[in-house]
Amino acid sequence: MNNNKINGVDGPMKGLRVLDWTMYQFGPVSASMLGDMGADVIKIEALDGDIGRAVARMSSRPIGLEGDRNAYFETCNRNKRGIAVNLKTEEGREIVYKLVEQADVFIENYRKGIPERLGMDYETLRKINPRLIYGSGTGYGPEGPDSAKPSLDGCGQARSGLMMSATPLSASEPSYVSGAVSDQMGGIILCLGVVSALYAREVTGQGQRVDVSHLSSTMWLQGLAVSMQLLSGYHYGAMDRKNPMNPLVNAYECQDGRWIQFMSAQFQRYWPDFATALGLEDLIDDPRAVSIQGMTGGSPEFTAIIAERFKTKPADEWMDVLNRYDDLIFAKVQTIQELEDDPQVIANNYITGFEHPVIGDVKMCNFPVTFSDTPAGVWKEAPELGQDTEMIMLEELGYGWDDIQQFQERGAIL
Repeated sequence: MNNNKINGVDGPMKGLRVLDWTMYQFGPVSASMLGDMGADVIKIEALDGDIGRAVARMSSRPIGLEGDRNAYFETCNRNKRGIAVNLKTEEGREIVYKLVEQADVFIENYRKGIPERLGMDYETLRKINPRLIYGSGTGYGPEGPDSAKPSLDGCGQARSGLMMSATPLSASEPSYVSGAVSDQMGGIILCLGVVSALYAREVTGQGQRVDVSHLSSTMWLQGLAVSMQLLSGYHYGAMDRKNPMNPLVNAYECQDGRWIQFMSAQFQRYWPDFATALGLEDLIDDPRAVSIQGMTGGSPEFTAIIAERFKTKPADEWMDVLNRYDDLIFAKVQTIQELEDDPQVIANNYITGFEHPVIGDVKMCNFPVTFSDTPAGVWKEAPELGQDTEMIMLEELGYGWDDIQQFQERGAIL
């Protein structure tokens, strides 16, 4: 790894140099996670920028921020520096090749064929730096009949089976999981692959290519369901709340319309406390309860009795009652908006803040792993387009102002 001290962050990836040639969410998330862990991440954009910069203009969602910023791009590209180069020019490619000489990681998520056409493919870059870890994010994997097909988040959710897994039995159309979770999961798995390859490089001394797709990562998100289906033939489909196999693995609506989710899988162990909490002690030894064995078979009539009892009190009152029983496994169903005030989120710093130079004080979802000695976190805003081009060229690549002027005249940089 390089001994750069660009960001002053002492995270577990400090000293790592990452080149981030990505767009939208899948690739940028992977690189931002490495930045969260202290890596020096340089985002490489075309002269018109990552298309993620325009999401606020393409979407009806109110995600536009001050200074022509948008919440989508800021979230996916935090903790990075930025350069803008025209890779269709020889001079633009020369700049990136000089960066590759010093880099540990190169990440891209373009359609198959585009990196090859622009000279940014693995075979080209590994000749410049044999120790380079090349992370590639695609829709459906590097091989097969659909390897060159474009993909965005919804395609990953659809192809992997996630949409149908998220669709209630009563629904007549597939459900899309908001927040672009296939993109997000792809970025997480790509980051895992890159970190794993870095460890392997410490042993072998050689770099390698790491491939992750929407299809592979979103299948892995449902890895238990997919593997259970393959091993046993059991179809891990959507749950029927009116007739769950186990009434204590179910969600119940309360008087105020809020829900509580229970995950007490060992029915016989938890049923006495559960029944007592609900004031249903007379049902503890009910034959219908005795016949329920773990996850092997429930009773719609029994579940209906429980459901009606929950509708007699609002959710917070039930939470006060249930919290008296230490062993019951449950959680109130929350919205994303409620997370900011959740005492557990606050206590564990799962939402963090920093001073944004344009927007001011901002909050973001923090890096999900806590390190005792090398903390990760959010420390820098997403870069403006080409923000650090000149500084990087001057201070790190050995160019002069005359070179910069010539490159600008030839349309290689902004």
